[in-house]
Amino acid sequence: MQAINLALKQEMEKDETVIILGEDVGKNGGVFRVTEGLWQQFGDNRVIDTPLAEVGIISVSIGLAIAGMKPVAEVQFDGFSLPMLDQLYNHAGRMRKRSQGRWHVPLTLRVPHGGGIRALEHHSESVEAFFTHIPGIKVVTPSGPYNAKGLLISSIRDPDPVVFLEPKRIYRAIKEEVPEEEYTIPLLNSQVVQEGSDVTVIGWGAMIKTIKEAVEQLQGKYSVEIVDLLTLYPLDEKTVIDSVKKTGRCVIVQEAPKTCGFAAELIARINEKALLSLEAPVQRVTGYDIPVPLPKLENYYIPDVTRINKAIENVMSF
Repeated sequence: MQAINLALKQEMEKDETVIILGEDVGKNGGVFRVTEGLWQQFGDNRVIDTPLAEVGIISVSIGLAIAGMKPVAEVQFDGFSLPMLDQLYNHAGRMRKRSQGRWHVPLTLRVPHGGGIRALEHHSESVEAFFTHIPGIKVVTPSGPYNAKGLLISSIRDPDPVVFLEPKRIYRAIKEEVPEEEYTIPLLNSQVVQEGSDVTVIGWGAMIKTIKEAVEQLQGKYSVEIVDLLTLYPLDEKTVIDSVKKTGRCVIVQEAPKTCGFAAELIARINEKALLSLEAPVQRVTGYDIPVPLPKLENYYIPDVTRINKAIENVMSF
C-alpha cells in the first residue's frame, strides 16, 4: 500500500497531467487508504472523488486520456469492474487502431484484486482472464512492494491502457525495502523468484506469497523454480518456456476459477513450445467454478499450501 502510494505521489509531482479519480479516493484516501494524503497535497482538481458510477469513471478516464491527460482511475473492488468491460473492450483497447495511431489512451485502471480479506459478495473476485482477453490492454499484477512501485510507474508512463491488478490480501502483508527514488520495471517482464531444476511453479499476485510458503514447507525435498509473471499481457513467454524446458514439470497456481482461467492459456503455450520437454502433464491449482464463498468458506476456496504441495507431489511422482 505504501509503495503504491509513493509511486502515485512521485508521478503526480513529476507530471502535472497525472490525475487520480475514483470513489472515495480523495479526502478519505480510498477504501484501502492507498491514496491517503494525495488529496491534501494535490487538491480537488487532481484527486477527484467521483459518484458511485463505474461506467462513468472509465468513460471519463478514456476521454481525459485521449485529450492528453494521464488518468489513474480506481475501481473500489474487482467485482465492480465488470460494467467497465464495455468501455475497455470497445473503446480504450481499440482507440489506437481506430485512429490509425493518431490517438493514444494512456490510462491506468487500478483494481484491488482477489479474495482473502473476508469481504462481502462482489468484493473478492479474480477476473484477470477477462482483461487479458481484450486486445490493446496491458494487464499487470505485482506480488510485493518493490515490484508494485516499479510496475505502477511504468504503467502510468505507458502510452496505452493498463489494468493494474492490486492483490488486496497483500496490501499490508509483505514488507520489503523500496527505494525512495523513482525506478521502473518493464511491462514485459517475469521474474524467476527462486531457481530450481525439478519442477517449475508459476503464479502471480498474492499467490506468489503462498507458493513461497508451500515450497518452504517441502524443506528441500525437491528443487523448485518459482516464476512470478508480473505482467499477464503482454506475457513474457520466453521465461516461462525456458523454465519448463529446464525442469520438465510444471504447476500453475491461480486464485480465479479453473475453467477458462489464465492458467489454461499458459498450459496451451507450454504445449505449443515445450511439449517434448514435459515429464508429466501440467497441473493447475485454482479456485473452484463457483462464486467466491462468503467469509467462513473463503479459505477453502483460495489455493493454499496443502493443495499446492499436493500438485507438486503429483507431477514429481507421475
